[in-house]
Amino acid sequence: MDKFLNQILSGDCIEIMRKMPDASVDAIFADSPYNLQLGEKTLYRPEDQTAARAVRDEWDSFESPAAYNDFCRDWLRECKRILKPTGAMWAIGSYHNIFQIGAIMQELGFWILNDIVWVKTNPMPNFRGTRFTNAHETLIWATPTKTGKYTFNYETMKKLNGGKQMRSDWNLDICLGHERIKDENGKSLHNTQKPLSLLHRVILSSTKPGDIILDPFVGSGTTAAAAKELGRQFIGIDREETYVNAARKRVADVTPIDLTDIEVTKPKREEIRVAFRELIDAGLLYVGQTLVSPRGERVMITHDAQLAHTLYGKASIHVMAAKMQHSVSFNGWDYWSAQKRDGTLVPINDLRKYIRDVKSGIKKAA
Repeated sequence: MDKFLNQILSGDCIEIMRKMPDASVDAIFADSPYNLQLGEKTLYRPEDQTAARAVRDEWDSFESPAAYNDFCRDWLRECKRILKPTGAMWAIGSYHNIFQIGAIMQELGFWILNDIVWVKTNPMPNFRGTRFTNAHETLIWATPTKTGKYTFNYETMKKLNGGKQMRSDWNLDICLGHERIKDENGKSLHNTQKPLSLLHRVILSSTKPGDIILDPFVGSGTTAAAAKELGRQFIGIDREETYVNAARKRVADVTPIDLTDIEVTKPKREEIRVAFRELIDAGLLYVGQTLVSPRGERVMITHDAQLAHTLYGKASIHVMAAKMQHSVSFNGWDYWSAQKRDGTLVPINDLRKYIRDVKSGIKKAA
């Protein structure tokens, strides 16, 4: 496998993937041909009558829908074979092809986790005015099997989204300006070059530092460049020599970035679990003590590690917090503070952190 790592390989992706061992890569991002041939008619921008550039490259041309489906089935089958059971499969497409790809993925046994809508904040307009402006593309995120565990860096995504859960609609610019890779004539080298911001989000959400990321249709090298920037290993494949040369040059110029303030490597679900009763057993809380909510609501700790309220009865810290919020569920650890004998308040989540530190050996029990 070492001979493939951190290389941009020239050739047919199916043939090259067949040479790779089973279960050898951690993630795949596939920006395959869209089969979106627009015919010979030229589209002109109405404001200045300049020709709009359409995708008419030979690599995006197929004899028939059946031929395209056979092609997709072949490369997806190899992707499934070389993905680790815990791996991430990403496929991107437009309405021209994403439904075929999704159907074939399910046929081959992939388990779809999400479909992500990339909302283009600056899309190309519909010049003829005969349809809605096509302002999005769809990404499918899947695992090789339904039962496989997978990486999802929830806390990283939440941090990147200003402390809120990351949603499945991603508002990102298309690739323009200095990020566009140009040919020797100063024109865009690749018609469907994806923005780095899109690949950054894909990689940070579903891989870990050092993971191997494969792009079987690497084109201008965006996936490989993003992987190198983010401390991952990469394998890029393309059969167009012009793209291969440009991608190699692009990746060679990439410098890894410092992820200290970006990446949260340990999700909350992997942290040491602490039961509310443990705080009582450790002497950090006591039966009969008052807990106070951010809104000043007061409850009392009972002998069975529950909370008692005159109106809402008795319940766990989470259920009682949900009742107070008139919500289906709520995280009680983030809701309650303990009132100490001197009247001051301490968040119970701080007390839980102390127990975690003791369990992990960071602190000694007082």
